[in-house]
This record gives sequence, C-alpha cells and structure tokens, in this order.
Amino acid sequence: MRKLQAAFVLVTLFLSACSTVQRPDTAAACAPCAACAACPSPTVPPVVPPFSRSLQPASWSELPGWAEDDHAAAWGAFLQSCRGIASKPHGPAWKRVCDQARATNGSEAGNGKAARQFFETHLRPYAVLAGDGNASGMVTGYYEPLLRGSRHLSKGFEQPVRGVPDDLLTIDLSAIFPELKDKRVRGRLEGNKVVPYWSRAEISARGEKLPLKTLLYVDNAVELFFLQVQGSGRVKLPDGSMVRLNYADQNGHPYQSIGRVLVERGELKLEEASMQGIQAWARANPSRLDDLLNTNPSYVFFRETPNSKDGPVGALGVPLTAERSIAVDPRSIPLGAPVFLATTRPNSTQAMNRLMLAQDTGGAIKGAVRADFFWGFGKEAGDQAGRMKQSGRMWLLLPPEAAPK
Repeated sequence: MRKLQAAFVLVTLFLSACSTVQRPDTAAACAPCAACAACPSPTVPPVVPPFSRSLQPASWSELPGWAEDDHAAAWGAFLQSCRGIASKPHGPAWKRVCDQARATNGSEAGNGKAARQFFETHLRPYAVLAGDGNASGMVTGYYEPLLRGSRHLSKGFEQPVRGVPDDLLTIDLSAIFPELKDKRVRGRLEGNKVVPYWSRAEISARGEKLPLKTLLYVDNAVELFFLQVQGSGRVKLPDGSMVRLNYADQNGHPYQSIGRVLVERGELKLEEASMQGIQAWARANPSRLDDLLNTNPSYVFFRETPNSKDGPVGALGVPLTAERSIAVDPRSIPLGAPVFLATTRPNSTQAMNRLMLAQDTGGAIKGAVRADFFWGFGKEAGDQAGRMKQSGRMWLLLPPEAAPK
C-alpha cells in the first residue's frame, strides 16, 4: 500500500498532464502521438466548458435526409442509450425524455413517423462545429471481427490473447488535479518508482513471464492486431463454441498507425492503407509482420463477456447496435445522446444520412466533428468498416433543458 501511495505521488508530479487512449481506432485513420512513453500528451489542454463554442442551434429542415430516415430503426438503440445516459451530464433532462419514451405504447419501434415525431417533440438539434468553426469532419468505421482460436497453445493456434496484467497500474489523476478529470496514466512499479508499462514489443518478448492470464490463442497475428484495433470481437473454438471478448484495458502507450508506417515506408499508397490493404501486405510479407506490428507500442488487454445476440458493449455500458451506434469524443458529444450523421457510404459519394446514438469512444476519435461508425459483426461489416474514411457533418440532439449556454 505504501508503495502504491508513493507511486501515486510520484506519477502525479511528473505525469500530471497525461492521459491514455481508450479503444484504439482504425489503423489507417489514427495519427501517431509525439508524447511521453506512458501517455499521449505532456501538455494540459485548457479546460473548456462542455458544448461551449461547439454547438449552433439548428432547425430540423437543416438536417439533410432527416425526413427520409427510418427513425424506427434507431428507436431500439435510443432505448439502450436510456439505460446509461441518466448518470451523465444533464441526467435529469434525459431521464424525463427517456421516461416518456418508455411510457409510450411501443408504436415508435415499428413506426418511423411516430418515432420521428417523438424526437422532434422532445429534442432540439444543434449543429456540431470544430474548434475552428468548421462543420465538416472525418467519419471512419469499425466492427466486431470473428477469429478462429483455441483455449490451448497448439499448432496453428499460437497468437496469445492477453488478459489484464496484475502489475498494471491505472492511476486517476483527478483526485489531486480536478482539472484533469478523466485523465489517467498507466504504468508499473519498479522498486518504489513508477515507470511506463511494457510496450507491445516488450510484452511480446516477455510472453508468459508477465503476471497475466492468457485467455485464448488465435491463428493469425494480423487478425489479432485488428481485434485490438476494434476493441471487441468473437472467437470460434474448434468445437464450434463461441467466445466473446471485449476491451478491458491498455498498456498506456500511444497508438501508432501501422497503415501510416507502410505509407511512409513507400510500401503502400495512401489509398491502399485500409484494413484490407494492410491484411494483403501481411499475407505477402509474413516474415516482416512482427516488425511492423511492433511499430505500434500500444497493446490492448481483453476480458471475456457472456455470449448474447446483442452487439458488443461500448463505453456507455450498453450493447452497440449495428449501423446505429457511433463512437465519439465525449469531451464534445455526451455519451448516450442521439446524433444525426450526414456522410457517404464507404468509398462512395452515395449519401448516408441517419440518426445514430453516441455509445462508444475510441483512441483516435478526437475532436467535435469526428465519428466512428459501428457496422456490426462479421466479414461484410468488416469490409465496410475497413474502407470507410469519409467526410461528414453531425447534429447533436438535446432536450430543451440541456441546451448549451
């Protein structure tokens, strides 16, 4: 206990401005961070009140395709958000709206017109703007992959899926520095000194010497890497049973895009640095794969979760809904809130305008006008997610009582 207290004091003195990523994001979209080894930024950003300068009142007619969307398709995801949003900022206002949603006769679930009327009656739209006033931002995609694996190390199943190590320290700095709310550092004790936790290369080299549990072994190193990128997935075992995995923690190192590394090395063109392009490179260069993966020092640890028909659980603590859930930056968009997204389909100019729910976060999802679109489970969803890097606009829907000041 004395060592942990000493560690806490030490780390708050020299890493007081640091924070770590949560779920990493798509490999081609993430930018590298110039940072200390334990966290992305050594500089404390100015504290900006929620929603200030980032929202502009709008009318429903300004939302492109709002009237044509199938609002009933978002109703189930909205009710899922109601399970987690009451404890968030403006909880009482959301509780009122959610209580009224639950009290309806359920017609909204199958009636797009009724669902649309409910949202227009109880919520107000606000255009989301970036810090420089720009209304356009980037929209990427993610999904829940399927891997093949085994409970035991054996030929063909040699890539370990790790649980959270016993010696990983996660320290919340807000207890001493309130302005660092939600800022955490991760590290480990070396004597009475806190040092950065092992990098990806070091974790791979130390292997079973680390005080952690290996949950499973899978058959493909690059697919395991993308499982870490997505933050959740399913593994099919030899007997046909399915294991579900979800993000549990991360080693505290900043995420480095391996797609960007390949582009910088001249091995892929920028337009080829999608998930599919990286997978193709890995198949063609198996002997060089470990070196490439280790250029990203970030490492994600998993936990097993119960099997269900629902989507994976996001940062809000509720299951994600395919094509109706997005990951956002919670400093700008409150988790749980409805967001109308106007973008285009992957690698296309075809409009894709729909009501989404902000139910997840991601390490590369930084900024007000920034979203990661959840496509669902399996190969088809992965094909869409891997190609998605579109421009888009966002409108936040809020109860009148929660209007930004």
